[in-house]
Amino acid sequence: MKRSALSSLIALLALAAGCTVGPRYSRPAPAASPPDAWKTQPPWQQAAPKDSIPKGAWWQVYNDPTLNAYEQQLLQANQSLVAARDRLIQARSLARVATADFFPQLSADPSAVRERGSGNRPLNGSAPTIFNGVAQSVPPYTQSVYTIPFNINYEADLFGRVRRNVEAANASLQSTAADLQNVQLVLTAELAADYFSLRELDAEFHVVQESVGYQRKGLDLVNDRHNGGIANGLEVAQQATVLDSTISQLALVQQSRAQYEHAIAVLVGQAAASFSVPAVPLNATPPPVPLGVPSDVLERRPDISTAERQMAYQNAQVGIARTAFYPHITLNGSGGWQSTDITQLLNAPSLFWSLGADALEPILQGGRNRANLAAARAAYDQSVANYRQSVLTAFQEVEDGISNLSTLSQALSTQGAAVEDARRALEIANNRYVGGVTAYLDVITAQTTLLTSERLETQLLGQQMVSSVYLVKALGGGWDASEINNQQVHPQAGQILQP
Repeated sequence: MKRSALSSLIALLALAAGCTVGPRYSRPAPAASPPDAWKTQPPWQQAAPKDSIPKGAWWQVYNDPTLNAYEQQLLQANQSLVAARDRLIQARSLARVATADFFPQLSADPSAVRERGSGNRPLNGSAPTIFNGVAQSVPPYTQSVYTIPFNINYEADLFGRVRRNVEAANASLQSTAADLQNVQLVLTAELAADYFSLRELDAEFHVVQESVGYQRKGLDLVNDRHNGGIANGLEVAQQATVLDSTISQLALVQQSRAQYEHAIAVLVGQAAASFSVPAVPLNATPPPVPLGVPSDVLERRPDISTAERQMAYQNAQVGIARTAFYPHITLNGSGGWQSTDITQLLNAPSLFWSLGADALEPILQGGRNRANLAAARAAYDQSVANYRQSVLTAFQEVEDGISNLSTLSQALSTQGAAVEDARRALEIANNRYVGGVTAYLDVITAQTTLLTSERLETQLLGQQMVSSVYLVKALGGGWDASEINNQQVHPQAGQILQP
C-alpha cells in the first residue's frame, strides 16, 4: 500500500509539473503596421543584397583604414562597452541562479557543543523527587553533543513558478545581450561621426588657410598701390580687417577640431592629453546604404530587440504573480548522526532521519497577491507601449536619415556651382579693381563670399558623411535579432552536484 501511495504521488507530481499558469508570450504588433517602402527616395541606386552592411563592423563600408583602426581600439578599450559586457556576464549568472531551483537543495551544518545543564532547571511539568518528605533538586549535568546533520529541500514546480522564473531570467539575459549590441552600435556610430566631423574641420581649416593666403596677397597689393598713391588708407584698413577676421576663424576651427579630437580619445579609451589625430582633410563620399524594407528594422535594431525582450520578461512576471494563487509544495528531509561521544558518532545507533512535505496554500492575504498580479499586468502593458514607441522612433530615424542625405546631396551639388561662381566673381573683381574700374570694396565682398561658399561646401560634405553614419546606425549597423537567440541558459544535470 505504501508503494502504491508513493507511486500515485509521483505520478500526480509529474502530471502537475506540466502545468504552467500565466499567459503564453507572443510578440504584440507595432502600434502602426510597417509600410511597404520608405517614404523618401534615397539619393543613390539601391544596393543589393539588402544585408551587405558588414556584420559587426559596419564602419568598413567607408573604406577608411584610420577609422577602422580607431573602431578596433574602441571595441577593446572603451570603458562603457566594458561595463556593458560585464552586465551581460552578470545577467547570465543570474539566469543560472534561477535554474538552481529545478534541483534539490542540500546543506550540512556540523556542530560540536560542550554544555552543562542547570541543577535548578525546570522539570517540564513532572513532579520532583520526594525523599523523606523533602523535595530533591535536579542534579546538574555536563555533556558533549556532536552532530552532523543534513537537510534537503525540493520545491515541486507544480504550477510553473520555477519555470516562469527561468523564462524571465532568460528574457532579461537576452535583453541585456541586445542592450550590449546597442551600446556598441551607439559608441561606434558616435566615433565615426566625430571622426568625419574632425576630417571636415581639417578640410575647412585648409579652406580658411587658403583664404588667408590670397587675402595676404590682396593686402600686399593694396599696400603697394597705397604707397604709389593710387589706393587710399581706407582700402588698406578694409583689407587688413578682412584678413584679421579670417585668421580668427582659423583659431575657431582649430578649437572645434580639438574638441572632436578629445571626444575621440575618450571613445577609444585614451587620455585626451596624450592623444592626437593627424590632420587629413576630408575627401570622401557616402557609400550606398542598403535600406531593405521597413519591416526589416524590427529585426535589425538592437534597441527594438531590447524592448521586445523586456516584454517577454514582464509577461513571465505576470505568470509568476499568477502562481502565488496556487499551492506551493515543498518536499523536505533531514538526517545525520548525533552522539554525546565522538567515538560513537558514526555508529548506526547515532543515525537519525525524517521525511516530510509542506503544502502552503494562500487563503487570506489582504489582497497582496491580487495587487501583485495587477502590478505585473500594468508593467507588461507599459513594456508593450515602450516597444511600440521604439518601433515608431526607429522608422522616424531612418526616414530622417534618408531625407537628410537626399537634401544634402542636392545642396552639395548646387553649392559646388556656387563656389565656382564665387571664384569667377573674385577674379573679375580683382581685374576690375586693378583696371581702376571699381572700388576695392567689391574685391573684399568677393573674397568674403568665396570664403563663405567654400566653408559651406565643406560643411555640407561633413554633414553628409555624418548623416550617412547615423542612417547606418538607424538601420541597426548590420546587426540581426537572431544573434541573441543563443543567449539563454538551461538547467543541466551536472548542477545537482554543484554548490
